[in-house]
Amino acid sequence: MSTLPHQSPPDAMSVRVLVPSGVLGLGFDSQALANAVSLKPDVICIDGGSTDSGPHSLGSSTSKYSRAACLAEWRQLMQARAQLNVPLIIGSAGTCGSDDMVNWMLDMTRDAAADMHTARALKVALVYTEQDKATILHALQEDRISALEPAVTVNADVIHSCTHIVALAGAEHIQAALDTGADIVIAGRTTDTAVISALPLARGCHAGAAWHAAKIAECGALCSTHPTSGVIVVDIDDHGFTIYPTAKGARCTPHSVSAHMLYENTDPFILYEPGGYLDVTDAQYVAVDTTAVRVTGSRWIPQSVYTLKLEGAKTAGFQTTLLALLRDAHYVRNAKAWVKRLTDFLEREITTSLSLSADAYTLEFRLIGVDATLGALETQLSQVHEVGVLVMITADTQRMADEIGKLVNPFLLHYPLTDDEPLPTFAFPYSPAQTSRGALYAFCLNHTMSVADPLSAVRLVQTDVSSSARLT
Repeated sequence: MSTLPHQSPPDAMSVRVLVPSGVLGLGFDSQALANAVSLKPDVICIDGGSTDSGPHSLGSSTSKYSRAACLAEWRQLMQARAQLNVPLIIGSAGTCGSDDMVNWMLDMTRDAAADMHTARALKVALVYTEQDKATILHALQEDRISALEPAVTVNADVIHSCTHIVALAGAEHIQAALDTGADIVIAGRTTDTAVISALPLARGCHAGAAWHAAKIAECGALCSTHPTSGVIVVDIDDHGFTIYPTAKGARCTPHSVSAHMLYENTDPFILYEPGGYLDVTDAQYVAVDTTAVRVTGSRWIPQSVYTLKLEGAKTAGFQTTLLALLRDAHYVRNAKAWVKRLTDFLEREITTSLSLSADAYTLEFRLIGVDATLGALETQLSQVHEVGVLVMITADTQRMADEIGKLVNPFLLHYPLTDDEPLPTFAFPYSPAQTSRGALYAFCLNHTMSVADPLSAVRLVQTDVSSSARLT
């Protein structure tokens, strides 16, 4: 990698942040990481989660990512941290950021430290952001809970139904953890930008630049021409920021950088965070050279009321799925009509054989290759030679969902389009064709909670990790 003017060590008025990937467990280019480490960043920041994959992680308090993959990457980042002697920060630990997942990352840190044979114990700060139901009920009673769009009803019953509730921590919470002198900060659910903006803000960098840089760098090299390389570096100072990738051949351009304001954001100019919002209406994106972009003109607008977003998930039933494949041209052409006829028949059978009313279960067919994604909104018509039939059954218990699945199974294999034609035979890709998926979860909180003291919403715990602390 060539040495470029923007890659010289930052001066005392700037903070250099290394973001190795958009999320731990997704992977990154090891050489690009080494290139970034050679630039001597002041902090390494990475996100650990998201709601992108739905409510299951929060509902079940589990990670969607492989522990082995996360451990391998975390070990590399801990080694980079040790080489640089700078803080390593992860937010939204274990996808959902529940207390269990903070502890999951702490266990991983112990395992990695044991492998590394560290010379001294590592100081680890844990930021727990899971919320007690009594706390949320009290805030509701004090009218400190406000709905976000799309608005969903919140009341005591909804709160009690949640399996887990988390608040999205802001920069202040990460700063409090850094103030303990921590080598490593493991935070529960945070905003994607909080972990990146925290140190630059603490050191007096331009607030608008810090938050804007954090938004652009949150997904690593996604803001570059080589998004799968993972690694991005951003220099934040008292006027703006400069951002660039470190993988061979990767570039940041004004287009790739500015476009990231659209990512997971309804307004390309405004981004709300705890304590205020970012306004990039007047931001200027200028190419420094062929790989780096300089951004100025961003503004941070503080608000008088400090709010944290709340996320909550509840159990919404138990699910069983079946999958069949149609290749008979007659049935492929008439797949929708076949599903309609089969559905009507099965609903009668379920009522008769299982004595279940229609509101005790859901039976949903999705035709893969026809309209499985958009359903009735599908506008594309194309000729296909094969159709996948996905059946999703949801009931109050797994036992009942499985029972309905067993009733559906033989008819999914042999059910005619009309009464006067031979029984068809379709294909099951595996045996048994039905799969018990367990609990189905649904998001039920999409709100903000106002607090007088930002730090009152989290619990900060300090611990030491040494090479002798491998878990058994």
